[in-house]
Amino acid sequence: MKKIYKYMVLSIAAVTFSCNDAIEIEQVGRLGAEQAFETVSDLESGILGTYNNFDYTPSIQWESNFTDEIAIGPDNGGQGIGIYQWVVTPQSAASVALWTNYYAALNSANRIIEAAANITPETGEEADYNNVLGEAHALRAWAHFELWSYFTPDYLDANSPSVLLVNFVPGVSDQLSRSTSAEILAQVTSDLDRAAQLLQVTSDPTRVSQDFVTALRARVALYTQDYTTADAAAASLLGSYNLANQAQFTAMWDDADNTEVIFKLERSVGDPYDGQGSTGSAFAGGWAGANYAFVNPTVDGSPYFVASSDLFALMPAGDIRRDVYIDESAAPAYDVLPVGKYPGSGGQPLLNDLKIFRAADMLLIRAEAAVANNNLAAAAGYIDQLRDARYGSDQATPTIANQTAGYALVLQERRVEFAFEGHRYRDLKRLGSRASVGISRPSAECDVYGACTLASTDFRFTLPIPLVELDANPAITEQNPGY
Repeated sequence: MKKIYKYMVLSIAAVTFSCNDAIEIEQVGRLGAEQAFETVSDLESGILGTYNNFDYTPSIQWESNFTDEIAIGPDNGGQGIGIYQWVVTPQSAASVALWTNYYAALNSANRIIEAAANITPETGEEADYNNVLGEAHALRAWAHFELWSYFTPDYLDANSPSVLLVNFVPGVSDQLSRSTSAEILAQVTSDLDRAAQLLQVTSDPTRVSQDFVTALRARVALYTQDYTTADAAAASLLGSYNLANQAQFTAMWDDADNTEVIFKLERSVGDPYDGQGSTGSAFAGGWAGANYAFVNPTVDGSPYFVASSDLFALMPAGDIRRDVYIDESAAPAYDVLPVGKYPGSGGQPLLNDLKIFRAADMLLIRAEAAVANNNLAAAAGYIDQLRDARYGSDQATPTIANQTAGYALVLQERRVEFAFEGHRYRDLKRLGSRASVGISRPSAECDVYGACTLASTDFRFTLPIPLVELDANPAITEQNPGY
């Protein structure tokens, strides 16, 4: 049921970090936690408002536009050209949007956690109380992880400067310096541990559950190359979630099937995200499909970004991903490749749920872990399993010659499977050098823009700390390299 976005709580729904400082958020006249939240029912409404602060469309926009997922479409009027040319500065929209969005979400989660400490549940309310508190801890972990993944230069260096650790509700006088990567990851782990103790629900595709916690643990471990933890977490989830067959896969992108969905952000007609967001900008928002087209996902729907021809070439006939990810109006000529992954639901074109964790993700985590352990046959088997599901028939098992080739194959399969879902930029950052892969666009799609190849080791695979934050917060004394 489309329910999450019906609830907006005055004390948290409008929370965002001010233009003066990402942590200066306690405004005069704002209701405090003790006034806004007095009962378990209040907490329940509040956590729904917290979900409302999470928006993944900026990630979808940024990771498509910057990398090799898209080409400039026929109806482009200048949208996203700077990003396509890899122009990234501390004033860039991506830097500001991702920073402020996730800190707003953190603030919402912190308010729930702080308020819950002052509420004693009535008899019979303990389970609901614990579940809401568990959701808040898990969502705080997710927000910190997303920030860490975009703004930390080195995922493997414990001392790498990272983001601001905000596990409380700051006041206007608070100014925080950057924490280290290890400190942020410790907070993520602590919150996931606490969530696992509290959550009462094992699985729910639209609410945080125990399975959400396990999936996030798997992704954190993947990024930090803790492949033992990543593989175990992914394997445990694959015991409960099957890969979608071709019919289910198609229905999943119409929001009509959750066979392999572990968690998604719901979107529905009339909610705050029902509208066209900032097109061609990492501020995005609104309909997910509006990241690529103005009207609808067809050839005639004013596509301003289209799928890269190189990406299209990786989806031959028979691969259901070709039919779903490229709108059917492109056939048979395929001279324009409109993105069809977000066709719309509820009668609204381009409006779809945002899939965050899927069974396919867990399978490819297992494949990458197998490559890391030099078990190349197992890695090939996992990839073959995914391809069999996507083609609807038995496919030849790929042959992997060595680890470099294995990482390249995993990266290629992730490029296809998670196209337009907000993964490619960070996948290239963490895996590109081991796979000897960077951004490489077809000359017809890049020559005129002077942006054809970019190494995955380029400094722009880490976002800069926003200038607006640096100007207002003297406690931050170090910008990311290259900026």
